[in-house]
Amino acid sequence: MINILLCGNIKVFDGALTELISITNKTKETIKCYIFTMDLSRIKEDYKSITDEQIEFLNKVVKSKKANNEVIKIDVTELYEKEFGKCKNETAYCTPYTLLRLLADLVKGIPDKILYLDIDMMAASDISKLYSIDVTQYEYAVVKEKYGSIFIWPDYINAGMLLLNMKKIRETKLLEKARNLIRTKKMLFADQDAIYRSTTKKLIIPRIYNEQSKFNRKGTVICHFCKRLLLWPYPRTENYKQWNVEEVHKVLKCYTFDSDLEEYKKLKKEYEENKRSTKTYE
Repeated sequence: MINILLCGNIKVFDGALTELISITNKTKETIKCYIFTMDLSRIKEDYKSITDEQIEFLNKVVKSKKANNEVIKIDVTELYEKEFGKCKNETAYCTPYTLLRLLADLVKGIPDKILYLDIDMMAASDISKLYSIDVTQYEYAVVKEKYGSIFIWPDYINAGMLLLNMKKIRETKLLEKARNLIRTKKMLFADQDAIYRSTTKKLIIPRIYNEQSKFNRKGTVICHFCKRLLLWPYPRTENYKQWNVEEVHKVLKCYTFDSDLEEYKKLKKEYEENKRSTKTYE
């Protein structure tokens, strides 16, 4: 079995759907996906937990690939408020939902080995190759941050993909140390910086497991549709996600995930139609 951790709110449905389609289409092993979510509407109105309806649909999709596949919703609102509520990094560069992975050691039932993935990732091939990497002597396996390893530190990490050894993490108190940093020190890349600074021992693995710029590179296992820095013809950034299908084709020139994205469009239409018919019936 492959254990996966995703995090987010009601707005990550498209990301979760596309990502899980790509994973279950290419991976033979059973997938158990935990989704950490929370209601933080005290900050923004749309910071609401992923809905049971969305989880039910995601569950239906993954089970259509393999009956034992499963998606599990875990609401960590109370835990978040206790650990991070109104802390220095609550309004960091991204949303507070990036901090949820730092609660993994406090949530009951999380297995000793779990693969954390950002919501803007797609599997280009079987993720068993990644999950089978031996991390028994490490807190986690990770890929270097493309820009951070140049401008910040040579071994600076991209925390969008973390193959977590929870047993070792509980021993070294990695996440506990990271949470303390989040509460006490303002950091530019809050969650990522906190993990990097709190690490005792990590395993750096090849970029095929978190490809951050070349979306058609041969051999890629996980493709990360993260923000890119472009220098030509003028310095700028691009931030197109996999569910922005038109931009993925026209701007990123990526066609690797066409079959997955066609399935996504059909399933998203089905979800929206079911949602409308339910409201009409009510």
